[in-house]
Amino acid sequence: MLYVVKMGWQEPGHPERVDSALRYALQDVPHTVIDSLAPFVALCTRRSGGEDLRFLFAINLARGGLNMAYARMISFLSQHVHCLEGCCGAVVVDGADELFTKKIGREMIFMANRSGCAFPGKPLVEATGSLYNFTIQARVRGVDNLGAYQEGVRQLVEKLLSFAPPPECGRRVLALHASSRRTSNTLLLWEMVRRYLTASRVEEISLRNGAVVDCRGCSYEACLHFGERGDCFYGGIMVEQVYPAVRQCDTLVLICPNYNDAVGANIMAFFNRLTALFRTDWQTFSKKRVFALIVSGYSGGDIVAEQIIGALNCNKNFILPGHFALMETANEPKSILRCPGIEERAELLARHIDMK
Repeated sequence: MLYVVKMGWQEPGHPERVDSALRYALQDVPHTVIDSLAPFVALCTRRSGGEDLRFLFAINLARGGLNMAYARMISFLSQHVHCLEGCCGAVVVDGADELFTKKIGREMIFMANRSGCAFPGKPLVEATGSLYNFTIQARVRGVDNLGAYQEGVRQLVEKLLSFAPPPECGRRVLALHASSRRTSNTLLLWEMVRRYLTASRVEEISLRNGAVVDCRGCSYEACLHFGERGDCFYGGIMVEQVYPAVRQCDTLVLICPNYNDAVGANIMAFFNRLTALFRTDWQTFSKKRVFALIVSGYSGGDIVAEQIIGALNCNKNFILPGHFALMETANEPKSILRCPGIEERAELLARHIDMK
């Protein structure tokens, strides 16, 4: 069953524009509209676990990225971290200016995922105030920017309705890190998780000593040329080890300490250099899942998780399973071992990876 959850229709912005996109996308598609928090809460609290519920979260943003209905939704999800177990979703954000659409869309995905909602690859359609972000798509499709926006929402609905995690996910796991085993709480956490993996074959690659050079920003044509050969301008460990491992895996696990509220430089270079492979393998990426282990010294694990969502789920087409990120706080070396309940949480993540 498809539910369209509207947020902010009584607030300033472009409700008539996002309405037109939804009407275009949902014609002849059976669905139920939820336009306030109360019926959404009622649905989440009375549903049985076996229902196949699909949510299209539609957000109308006023200037400054404000939306009180959205804030109430986030407040509910933050307090009910299992209310969307077994559901899947997609997001449309229509903004009144040029900022905040991606920020709000990414946060919506993170909060719903934290409550158990899965997302297919590229689950976000965002419309900035001018619709300038649809210029290229409009040119390719031979329509105006509004038409490209409407078509984007239509394709998103089709993707959401047809989405199903591949049955073999979890059998071939690739774990990537760039940390020192002597001091890394994040690697210690991964070792806990790995001990509980029983149904998966795991390959682990360290990017720490691989001198991963960041993307040089080749032209689209040059990047496509290298990607067709399974190559990249800079070569190195990315081409020799990482590209083949990404091709072969069906589940990617990122082991990410929080560095200044961001992933480390080597992991960021991995995101950027993955573009060459994505140019030619984007369809296979849509069958791969991504998980993350994130350890912060003080706070900010949610910021890193949203960065991973933006890079690999919204941009590179990876599936985001429910509860994709295990986020912990540990500062001194080995202090992760003293976090209450850490073994249980590590085992639970392993079960998600193994699809048990």
